[in-house]
Amino acid sequence: MIRTSPFNRLWRWLATGIFFIFFGLGGLVLSLLWFTLLGVVVRDPKRLNRLTLNTIKNSFRLFLNLLRAVGVMDYRIEGAELFTQDKGCLVVANHPSLLDYVLLASCMPRCDCIVKQALTKNVFVRGVIKSAGYLINSGSESLLQDCEQRLSAGGTILIFPEGTRSVPGKEITLQRGAANIALRTGCDIRIVHISCQPPMLTKQGKWYRIPASKPHFVITVKNKVVTQDFMAASDVSPALAARRLTRHLHSALIVKNNEK
Repeated sequence: MIRTSPFNRLWRWLATGIFFIFFGLGGLVLSLLWFTLLGVVVRDPKRLNRLTLNTIKNSFRLFLNLLRAVGVMDYRIEGAELFTQDKGCLVVANHPSLLDYVLLASCMPRCDCIVKQALTKNVFVRGVIKSAGYLINSGSESLLQDCEQRLSAGGTILIFPEGTRSVPGKEITLQRGAANIALRTGCDIRIVHISCQPPMLTKQGKWYRIPASKPHFVITVKNKVVTQDFMAASDVSPALAARRLTRHLHSALIVKNNEK
């Protein structure tokens, strides 16, 4: 790791704080002004949803490019073109940083995200969540039904099966939610591996704890997992299939090479 000068680190600290404020205010502006205006002008629900998701994607892309331009971080996305094949697909990724969702949503043609229920109370993002029609993880049976409807309509659902950001240096632990959704709906799973060196905006790392060098994200879009392969045997119960699929996802997500 190449350490940067104290001035560079101070600049990245200042710029990170400014962009945190910018991100929150941007969410408010989109919710209160732009999405409200779209709702008045565009009457077709499908077109409105498409325009809303495209606005979020382009806003995230602008946000990331500005972070890169001012030297806060850098990133590389490998295999993003594979996302064009993922209608009716579940996208599963590991979760090392607060920026993971922003990075993926900026390059996916469509991103129907599953978000924590607590975020619906966040004044800066709740309007965006509502306007985008994101699925709320309330832990109820209705979430599976909502996922099934969204996938059957050609949506692409992004989920982080860890449930929260991982802790650097510790092995990740997956919940079975992603496997249950895939087995219930019969959809395939696109694997995405995310790495960030040095770690940035981790679960235990506050925004103001700036790494000694500029972080670099690498997002690797990998092959699909055929969910039906885990239900092929006649003696496999749904619970056993979910455990097997979750173990397979765990193995795929901890691989740190660039093979697809």
